[in-house]
Amino acid sequence: MFFVDILETEGLGNRSYLAGGREAAVVIDPPRDVERVLAAAAGRGVRIVYVAETHVHNDYVSGGLELARLTGAQYLVPAAARVSFDRAPVADGDSVTVEAGLTVRALATPGHTPHHTSYVLAEDGAEVAAFTGGSLLIGSVGRPDLVEPRLTEELARAQYASAHRLACELDDAVQVLPTHGFGSFCSSSQAQGDASTIGQERTTNDALTKHVDTFIADMLAGLEDVPAYYAHMGPLNAGGPAPVDLTAPRTADAAEIAERLAAGEWVVDLRSRTAFSTGHVAGTFNFEAEGQLATYLAWLIPWGKPVTLLADSPAQLAHAQRELVRVGIDRPTAAATGDPTDWLRKGERLRSFPRADFAALKKAQEAGETVVVLDVRRDSERMKGYVQGSVHIPVHEVHDRAGEIPAGTVWVHCAGGMRAAIAASLLDAAGRDVVAVDDGFDAAKSAGLTLTR
Repeated sequence: MFFVDILETEGLGNRSYLAGGREAAVVIDPPRDVERVLAAAAGRGVRIVYVAETHVHNDYVSGGLELARLTGAQYLVPAAARVSFDRAPVADGDSVTVEAGLTVRALATPGHTPHHTSYVLAEDGAEVAAFTGGSLLIGSVGRPDLVEPRLTEELARAQYASAHRLACELDDAVQVLPTHGFGSFCSSSQAQGDASTIGQERTTNDALTKHVDTFIADMLAGLEDVPAYYAHMGPLNAGGPAPVDLTAPRTADAAEIAERLAAGEWVVDLRSRTAFSTGHVAGTFNFEAEGQLATYLAWLIPWGKPVTLLADSPAQLAHAQRELVRVGIDRPTAAATGDPTDWLRKGERLRSFPRADFAALKKAQEAGETVVVLDVRRDSERMKGYVQGSVHIPVHEVHDRAGEIPAGTVWVHCAGGMRAAIAASLLDAAGRDVVAVDDGFDAAKSAGLTLTR
Protein backbone atom coordinates (compact mmCIF):
# COMPACT_ATOMS: atom_id res chain seq x y z
CA MET A 1 0.00 0.00 0.00
CA PHE A 2 1.38 3.41 -0.94
CA PHE A 3 1.60 6.38 1.40
CA VAL A 4 1.94 10.14 0.95
CA ASP A 5 3.21 12.27 3.83
CA ILE A 6 2.77 16.04 3.67
CA LEU A 7 5.62 18.19 4.97
CA GLU A 8 4.24 21.68 5.65
CA THR A 9 6.37 24.81 5.48
CA GLU A 10 3.71 27.07 6.92
CA GLY A 11 5.69 30.31 7.03
CA LEU A 12 6.11 30.19 3.25
CA GLY A 13 2.75 28.61 2.48
CA ASN A 14 4.23 25.56 0.74
CA ARG A 15 4.15 21.78 0.95
CA SER A 16 6.70 19.08 0.19
CA TYR A 17 5.85 15.41 -0.10
CA LEU A 18 7.35 12.07 0.87
CA ALA A 19 5.63 9.29 -1.07
CA GLY A 20 6.43 5.61 -1.25
CA GLY A 21 5.68 2.04 -0.26
CA ARG A 22 7.09 -0.50 2.14
CA GLU A 23 10.78 0.06 1.48
CA ALA A 24 11.43 3.06 -0.77
CA ALA A 25 10.18 6.58 -1.37
CA VAL A 26 10.39 9.66 -3.56
CA VAL A 27 10.52 13.23 -2.26
CA ILE A 28 8.79 16.00 -4.23
CA ASP A 29 9.95 19.64 -3.94
CA PRO A 30 11.91 19.28 -0.68
CA PRO A 31 12.46 22.20 1.70
CA ARG A 32 15.98 23.43 2.31
CA ASP A 33 16.11 22.14 5.89
CA VAL A 34 16.24 18.51 4.80
CA GLU A 35 16.48 17.06 8.31
CA ARG A 36 12.68 17.13 8.41
CA VAL A 37 12.54 14.94 5.31
CA LEU A 38 15.15 12.53 6.63
CA ALA A 39 13.25 12.22 9.90
CA ALA A 40 9.99 11.51 8.07
CA ALA A 41 11.66 8.81 5.97
CA ALA A 42 13.26 7.27 9.05
CA GLY A 43 9.87 7.25 10.76
CA ARG A 44 8.47 5.33 7.81
CA GLY A 45 11.47 3.01 7.63
CA VAL A 46 11.99 3.75 3.92
CA ARG A 47 14.97 4.66 1.73
CA ILE A 48 14.75 7.81 -0.37
CA VAL A 49 15.60 6.64 -3.88
CA TYR A 50 14.43 9.67 -5.87
CA VAL A 51 14.27 13.39 -5.18
CA ALA A 52 12.13 15.26 -7.74
CA GLU A 53 11.69 18.96 -8.48
CA THR A 54 8.60 20.15 -10.31
CA HIS A 55 10.47 23.32 -11.32
CA VAL A 56 13.28 25.69 -10.38
CA HIS A 57 11.61 27.47 -7.48
CA ASN A 58 11.19 31.22 -7.25
CA ASP A 59 9.95 31.48 -3.67
CA TYR A 60 12.32 29.35 -1.59
CA VAL A 61 15.71 27.69 -1.69
CA SER A 62 15.39 23.99 -2.43
CA GLY A 63 17.03 21.28 -0.38
CA GLY A 64 16.88 18.84 -3.29
CA LEU A 65 20.56 18.83 -4.23
CA GLU A 66 21.68 18.36 -0.63
CA LEU A 67 19.05 15.69 0.04
CA ALA A 68 20.15 13.72 -3.02
CA ARG A 69 23.78 13.99 -1.90
CA LEU A 70 23.01 12.79 1.62
CA THR A 71 20.83 9.85 0.55
CA GLY A 72 22.43 8.83 -2.74
CA ALA A 73 19.04 9.30 -4.42
CA GLN A 74 18.73 10.24 -8.08
CA TYR A 75 17.89 13.92 -8.43
CA LEU A 76 15.11 14.36 -10.99
CA VAL A 77 14.95 17.84 -12.50
CA PRO A 78 13.05 18.87 -15.64
CA ALA A 79 15.36 18.50 -18.63
CA ALA A 80 14.59 21.99 -19.91
CA ALA A 81 15.55 23.67 -16.64
CA ARG A 82 18.85 25.49 -16.90
CA VAL A 83 20.90 24.37 -13.92
CA SER A 84 24.63 24.14 -13.33
CA PHE A 85 24.82 20.87 -11.38
CA ASP A 86 24.57 17.20 -12.29
CA ARG A 87 21.07 15.78 -12.16
CA ALA A 88 18.90 13.16 -13.85
CA PRO A 89 16.98 15.16 -16.49
CA VAL A 90 13.33 14.17 -16.90
CA ALA A 91 11.10 14.83 -19.89
CA ASP A 92 7.41 14.38 -20.59
CA GLY A 93 6.44 10.72 -20.35
CA ASP A 94 9.54 9.53 -18.50
CA SER A 95 8.80 7.03 -15.76
CA VAL A 96 10.79 5.69 -12.81
CA THR A 97 10.11 2.77 -10.47
CA VAL A 98 10.23 3.61 -6.78
CA GLU A 99 9.78 -0.04 -5.81
CA ALA A 100 7.89 -3.01 -7.19
CA GLY A 101 4.38 -1.90 -8.13
CA LEU A 102 5.01 1.80 -7.46
CA THR A 103 5.98 4.17 -10.29
CA VAL A 104 6.20 7.90 -10.95
CA ARG A 105 5.50 9.39 -14.38
CA ALA A 106 6.64 12.84 -15.49
CA LEU A 107 3.98 14.99 -17.16
CA ALA A 108 4.98 18.30 -18.74
CA THR A 109 2.80 21.10 -17.34
CA PRO A 110 4.39 24.42 -18.37
CA GLY A 111 2.88 27.68 -17.19
CA HIS A 112 4.27 28.52 -13.76
CA THR A 113 7.66 28.17 -15.47
CA PRO A 114 8.38 27.08 -19.06
CA HIS A 115 9.88 23.78 -17.87
CA HIS A 116 7.35 22.96 -15.13
CA THR A 117 6.74 19.22 -14.72
CA SER A 118 4.16 17.37 -12.62
CA TYR A 119 4.66 13.82 -11.33
CA VAL A 120 1.94 11.18 -11.28
CA LEU A 121 2.18 8.35 -8.75
CA ALA A 122 0.75 4.96 -9.78
CA GLU A 123 0.28 1.83 -7.71
CA ASP A 124 0.01 -1.44 -9.64
CA GLY A 125 -0.72 0.54 -12.79
CA ALA A 126 -3.51 2.66 -11.27
CA GLU A 127 -2.70 6.37 -10.99
CA VAL A 128 -3.51 7.59 -7.50
CA ALA A 129 -1.89 11.00 -6.94
CA ALA A 130 -0.56 13.92 -8.96
CA PHE A 131 2.16 16.14 -7.52
CA THR A 132 1.30 19.32 -9.38
CA GLY A 133 3.84 21.76 -7.93
CA GLY A 134 2.91 25.20 -9.22
CA SER A 135 0.57 24.02 -11.98
CA LEU A 136 -2.93 22.92 -10.92
CA LEU A 137 -3.50 24.07 -7.33
CA ILE A 138 -6.52 23.62 -5.10
CA GLY A 139 -9.05 25.96 -6.69
CA SER A 140 -6.34 27.93 -8.43
CA VAL A 141 -3.10 27.73 -10.45
CA GLY A 142 0.44 28.97 -9.97
CA ARG A 143 1.14 32.48 -11.15
CA PRO A 144 2.78 32.83 -14.60
CA ASP A 145 4.60 36.15 -14.11
CA LEU A 146 7.67 35.17 -12.09
CA VAL A 147 10.04 34.18 -14.89
CA GLU A 148 10.06 37.02 -17.41
CA PRO A 149 7.43 39.77 -17.83
CA ARG A 150 7.42 39.36 -21.61
CA LEU A 151 6.45 35.70 -21.19
CA THR A 152 3.58 36.27 -18.77
CA GLU A 153 0.63 35.97 -21.15
CA GLU A 154 2.25 33.09 -23.05
CA LEU A 155 2.83 31.23 -19.78
CA ALA A 156 -0.70 32.03 -18.60
CA ARG A 157 -2.09 30.32 -21.70
CA ALA A 158 0.28 27.41 -21.14
CA GLN A 159 -0.90 27.20 -17.53
CA TYR A 160 -4.51 26.97 -18.70
CA ALA A 161 -3.59 24.23 -21.19
CA SER A 162 -1.62 22.33 -18.54
CA ALA A 163 -4.54 22.37 -16.12
CA HIS A 164 -6.76 20.95 -18.87
CA ARG A 165 -4.19 18.32 -19.70
CA LEU A 166 -4.14 17.11 -16.11
CA ALA A 167 -7.94 17.06 -16.00
CA CYS A 168 -8.18 15.18 -19.30
CA GLU A 169 -5.50 12.57 -18.65
CA LEU A 170 -6.18 11.73 -15.01
CA ASP A 171 -9.17 10.07 -13.38
CA ASP A 172 -11.52 11.88 -11.02
CA ALA A 173 -10.23 10.05 -7.95
CA VAL A 174 -6.58 11.07 -8.42
CA GLN A 175 -5.43 13.24 -5.52
CA VAL A 176 -4.20 16.75 -6.40
CA LEU A 177 -1.08 17.46 -4.31
CA PRO A 178 0.36 20.90 -5.14
CA THR A 179 3.44 22.55 -3.67
CA HIS A 180 2.03 26.10 -3.71
CA GLY A 181 -1.29 27.65 -2.76
CA PHE A 182 -1.30 27.59 1.03
CA GLY A 183 -0.09 31.16 1.53
CA SER A 184 2.73 31.27 -1.00
CA PHE A 185 2.85 34.29 -3.29
CA CYS A 186 3.65 31.79 -6.08
CA SER A 187 -0.08 31.11 -6.24
CA SER A 188 -2.29 33.31 -8.40
CA SER A 189 -4.85 33.09 -5.57
CA GLN A 190 -5.01 31.16 -2.33
CA ALA A 191 -6.04 27.54 -2.05
CA GLN A 192 -9.76 26.83 -1.71
CA GLY A 193 -9.40 24.09 0.87
CA ASP A 194 -6.83 21.68 2.21
CA ALA A 195 -7.29 18.64 -0.04
CA SER A 196 -8.71 17.92 -3.46
CA THR A 197 -9.00 15.51 -6.36
CA ILE A 198 -9.03 15.89 -10.12
CA GLY A 199 -12.80 15.41 -10.05
CA GLN A 200 -13.28 18.24 -7.57
CA GLU A 201 -11.02 20.54 -9.55
CA ARG A 202 -12.96 19.88 -12.75
CA THR A 203 -16.03 21.49 -11.19
CA THR A 204 -14.48 24.21 -9.00
CA ASN A 205 -11.18 25.41 -10.49
CA ASP A 206 -11.45 28.56 -12.61
CA ALA A 207 -8.83 27.20 -15.01
CA LEU A 208 -11.18 24.31 -15.78
CA THR A 209 -14.52 26.12 -15.73
CA LYS A 210 -13.85 29.46 -17.45
CA HIS A 211 -13.14 30.28 -21.09
CA VAL A 212 -9.41 30.70 -21.63
CA ASP A 213 -9.56 34.44 -22.36
CA THR A 214 -11.78 35.16 -19.36
CA PHE A 215 -9.60 33.04 -17.12
CA ILE A 216 -6.39 34.76 -18.21
CA ALA A 217 -7.84 38.26 -17.91
CA ASP A 218 -9.19 37.54 -14.43
CA MET A 219 -5.99 35.86 -13.24
CA LEU A 220 -3.65 38.58 -14.47
CA ALA A 221 -5.86 41.30 -13.00
CA GLY A 222 -5.70 39.65 -9.58
CA LEU A 223 -1.95 39.09 -9.26
CA GLU A 224 -0.36 40.58 -6.15
CA ASP A 225 3.06 42.26 -5.91
CA VAL A 226 5.98 39.84 -6.14
CA PRO A 227 8.16 39.65 -3.00
CA ALA A 228 11.49 41.28 -3.82
CA TYR A 229 13.55 38.31 -2.69
CA TYR A 230 11.99 36.11 -5.37
CA ALA A 231 14.47 37.62 -7.82
CA HIS A 232 17.27 35.80 -5.97
CA MET A 233 15.67 32.39 -5.40
CA GLY A 234 15.72 31.13 -9.01
CA PRO A 235 19.44 31.86 -9.53
CA LEU A 236 20.30 30.28 -6.16
CA ASN A 237 18.39 27.13 -7.04
CA ALA A 238 19.77 26.94 -10.57
CA GLY A 239 23.31 27.31 -9.28
CA GLY A 240 22.98 24.56 -6.66
CA PRO A 241 22.32 25.71 -3.07
CA ALA A 242 25.04 25.13 -0.50
CA PRO A 243 24.40 22.99 2.60
CA VAL A 244 22.91 24.96 5.47
CA ASP A 245 24.64 25.88 8.71
CA LEU A 246 22.20 26.17 11.58
CA THR A 247 24.76 26.54 14.38
CA ALA A 248 24.15 29.47 16.70
CA PRO A 249 25.51 32.85 15.53
CA ARG A 250 28.17 34.73 17.43
CA THR A 251 26.78 36.59 20.45
CA ALA A 252 26.63 40.38 20.23
CA ASP A 253 26.84 42.58 23.32
CA ALA A 254 25.14 45.95 23.79
CA ALA A 255 28.07 47.88 22.36
CA GLU A 256 28.13 45.81 19.18
CA ILE A 257 24.36 46.12 18.72
CA ALA A 258 24.71 49.90 18.95
CA GLU A 259 27.61 49.90 16.49
CA ARG A 260 25.68 47.84 13.95
CA LEU A 261 22.69 50.14 14.23
CA ALA A 262 24.94 53.17 13.76
CA ALA A 263 26.43 51.54 10.66
CA GLY A 264 22.96 51.25 9.10
CA GLU A 265 22.75 47.48 9.44
CA TRP A 266 19.46 45.79 10.24
CA VAL A 267 18.95 44.65 13.82
CA VAL A 268 15.78 42.57 13.96
CA ASP A 269 13.86 41.91 17.16
CA LEU A 270 12.06 38.55 16.86
CA ARG A 271 9.93 38.88 19.96
CA SER A 272 6.15 39.18 19.88
CA ARG A 273 4.69 42.50 18.77
CA THR A 274 3.30 42.93 22.28
CA ALA A 275 6.72 42.55 23.89
CA PHE A 276 8.39 44.76 21.27
CA SER A 277 5.95 47.66 21.64
CA THR A 278 6.36 47.52 25.42
CA GLY A 279 10.12 47.98 25.26
CA HIS A 280 12.79 47.70 22.56
CA VAL A 281 16.17 49.03 21.53
CA ALA A 282 15.80 52.24 19.53
CA GLY A 283 16.36 51.67 15.82
CA THR A 284 15.51 47.97 15.80
CA PHE A 285 12.81 46.45 13.62
CA ASN A 286 10.16 43.98 14.75
CA PHE A 287 9.54 40.85 12.68
CA GLU A 288 7.86 38.27 14.88
CA ALA A 289 9.51 34.85 14.77
CA GLU A 290 6.09 33.23 14.96
CA GLY A 291 4.64 35.26 12.08
CA GLN A 292 5.57 35.09 8.41
CA LEU A 293 9.16 35.94 9.30
CA ALA A 294 10.86 34.51 6.21
CA THR A 295 8.46 36.09 3.73
CA TYR A 296 8.40 39.60 5.16
CA LEU A 297 11.98 39.98 6.38
CA ALA A 298 13.36 38.64 3.10
CA TRP A 299 10.95 40.90 1.20
CA LEU A 300 11.83 44.12 3.04
CA ILE A 301 15.54 43.83 3.81
CA PRO A 302 17.94 45.01 1.09
CA TRP A 303 19.36 41.78 -0.30
CA GLY A 304 22.70 40.95 1.28
CA LYS A 305 22.37 43.51 4.09
CA PRO A 306 23.95 42.21 7.33
CA VAL A 307 21.34 41.26 9.90
CA THR A 308 21.62 40.81 13.66
CA LEU A 309 18.85 38.90 15.42
CA LEU A 310 17.50 39.60 18.91
CA ALA A 311 15.39 36.89 20.53
CA ASP A 312 13.86 36.15 23.89
CA SER A 313 15.37 32.64 23.96
CA PRO A 314 17.85 30.40 22.13
CA ALA A 315 14.89 28.32 20.93
CA GLN A 316 13.27 31.35 19.31
CA LEU A 317 16.57 32.24 17.67
CA ALA A 318 17.03 28.70 16.34
CA HIS A 319 13.50 28.70 14.93
CA ALA A 320 14.16 31.99 13.15
CA GLN A 321 17.43 30.74 11.66
CA ARG A 322 15.64 27.72 10.23
CA GLU A 323 12.96 29.94 8.72
CA LEU A 324 15.48 32.30 7.17
CA VAL A 325 17.75 29.73 5.51
CA ARG A 326 14.69 28.66 3.53
CA VAL A 327 14.83 32.00 1.71
CA GLY A 328 18.59 32.33 1.42
CA ILE A 329 19.37 34.39 4.54
CA ASP A 330 21.95 31.90 5.65
CA ARG A 331 24.01 33.32 8.48
CA PRO A 332 23.04 36.17 10.81
CA THR A 333 26.03 38.39 11.45
CA ALA A 334 25.41 38.14 15.18
CA ALA A 335 22.64 37.56 17.70
CA ALA A 336 21.60 38.15 21.29
CA THR A 337 19.01 36.52 23.51
CA GLY A 338 17.46 37.32 26.86
CA ASP A 339 16.01 40.48 28.35
CA PRO A 340 15.99 43.59 26.12
CA THR A 341 17.55 45.67 28.90
CA ASP A 342 20.68 43.55 28.40
CA TRP A 343 20.90 44.87 24.83
CA LEU A 344 21.28 48.48 25.99
CA ARG A 345 24.47 50.39 26.70
CA LYS A 346 24.78 52.02 30.10
CA GLY A 347 22.54 55.08 30.36
CA GLU A 348 20.27 54.10 27.46
CA ARG A 349 16.56 53.43 27.84
CA LEU A 350 14.17 51.21 25.97
CA ARG A 351 11.74 52.81 23.53
CA SER A 352 8.06 51.94 23.40
CA PHE A 353 4.91 52.82 21.55
CA PRO A 354 1.23 52.13 22.22
CA ARG A 355 -0.94 49.39 20.78
CA ALA A 356 -4.63 49.99 20.34
CA ASP A 357 -7.77 48.85 18.58
CA PHE A 358 -10.03 50.54 16.02
CA ALA A 359 -12.35 51.77 18.76
CA ALA A 360 -9.44 53.72 20.27
CA LEU A 361 -8.68 55.16 16.83
CA LYS A 362 -12.27 56.40 16.56
CA LYS A 363 -12.00 58.05 19.98
CA ALA A 364 -8.74 59.77 19.02
CA GLN A 365 -10.39 61.18 15.91
CA GLU A 366 -13.40 62.40 17.87
CA ALA A 367 -11.08 64.05 20.40
CA GLY A 368 -9.57 66.14 17.61
CA GLU A 369 -6.11 64.60 17.76
CA THR A 370 -3.84 64.95 14.71
CA VAL A 371 -4.25 61.42 13.49
CA VAL A 372 -2.74 59.90 10.36
CA VAL A 373 -4.23 56.53 9.50
CA LEU A 374 -1.79 54.35 7.57
CA ASP A 375 -3.17 51.26 5.82
CA VAL A 376 -0.34 48.79 5.04
CA ARG A 377 -2.47 46.06 3.46
CA ARG A 378 -2.09 44.88 -0.12
CA ASP A 379 -3.88 46.62 -2.99
CA SER A 380 -6.39 43.79 -3.35
CA GLU A 381 -7.34 44.04 0.33
CA ARG A 382 -7.81 47.80 0.18
CA MET A 383 -10.04 47.53 -2.88
CA LYS A 384 -12.61 45.73 -0.72
CA GLY A 385 -12.88 48.67 1.68
CA TYR A 386 -10.73 51.10 3.64
CA VAL A 387 -10.92 53.74 6.36
CA GLN A 388 -11.94 57.02 4.78
CA GLY A 389 -9.02 59.46 4.61
CA SER A 390 -6.38 56.83 5.29
CA VAL A 391 -2.99 56.80 3.57
CA HIS A 392 -2.18 53.60 1.72
CA ILE A 393 1.37 52.24 1.55
CA PRO A 394 1.73 48.42 1.44
CA VAL A 395 4.00 47.16 4.21
CA HIS A 396 6.81 46.21 1.82
CA GLU A 397 7.02 49.83 0.64
CA VAL A 398 6.88 51.60 4.01
CA HIS A 399 10.63 51.67 4.61
CA ASP A 400 11.32 53.44 1.32
CA ARG A 401 8.23 55.68 1.30
CA ALA A 402 8.09 56.81 4.92
CA GLY A 403 8.72 60.39 3.80
CA GLU A 404 5.33 60.43 2.07
CA ILE A 405 3.42 60.01 5.34
CA PRO A 406 1.93 63.30 6.59
CA ALA A 407 2.90 64.86 9.92
CA GLY A 408 1.11 63.66 13.04
CA THR A 409 0.79 60.49 15.06
CA VAL A 410 0.64 57.55 12.69
CA TRP A 411 -1.96 54.91 13.51
CA VAL A 412 -0.85 51.89 11.51
CA HIS A 413 -3.24 49.06 10.66
CA CYS A 414 -3.36 45.99 8.43
CA ALA A 415 -5.87 43.14 8.44
CA GLY A 416 -4.93 41.58 11.75
CA GLY A 417 -1.94 43.25 13.41
CA MET A 418 1.23 41.46 12.24
CA ARG A 419 2.07 43.70 9.27
CA ALA A 420 1.03 46.79 11.21
CA ALA A 421 3.58 45.84 13.87
CA ILE A 422 6.33 45.58 11.26
CA ALA A 423 5.43 48.96 9.75
CA ALA A 424 5.11 50.60 13.17
CA SER A 425 8.60 49.42 14.09
CA LEU A 426 10.03 50.80 10.86
CA LEU A 427 8.43 54.19 11.48
CA ASP A 428 9.37 54.20 15.16
CA ALA A 429 12.99 53.57 14.16
CA ALA A 430 12.74 56.58 11.85
CA GLY A 431 11.61 58.74 14.76
CA ARG A 432 7.87 58.94 14.04
CA ASP A 433 5.22 58.82 16.75
CA VAL A 434 3.23 55.65 16.08
CA VAL A 435 0.33 53.63 17.38
CA ALA A 436 0.10 50.01 16.21
CA VAL A 437 -3.51 49.01 15.62
CA ASP A 438 -3.57 45.40 16.81
CA ASP A 439 -7.09 44.56 15.70
CA GLY A 440 -8.94 42.74 12.95
CA PHE A 441 -10.03 45.04 10.14
CA ASP A 442 -13.61 43.80 10.47
CA ALA A 443 -13.73 45.72 13.77
CA ALA A 444 -13.22 49.06 12.00
CA LYS A 445 -16.83 49.32 10.93
CA SER A 446 -18.27 48.27 14.28
CA ALA A 447 -16.03 50.89 15.92
CA GLY A 448 -17.88 53.56 13.94
CA LEU A 449 -15.13 54.41 11.49
CA THR A 450 -16.29 55.46 8.04
CA LEU A 451 -15.30 52.93 5.39
CA THR A 452 -15.28 53.50 1.68
CA ARG A 453 -14.35 51.62 -1.50
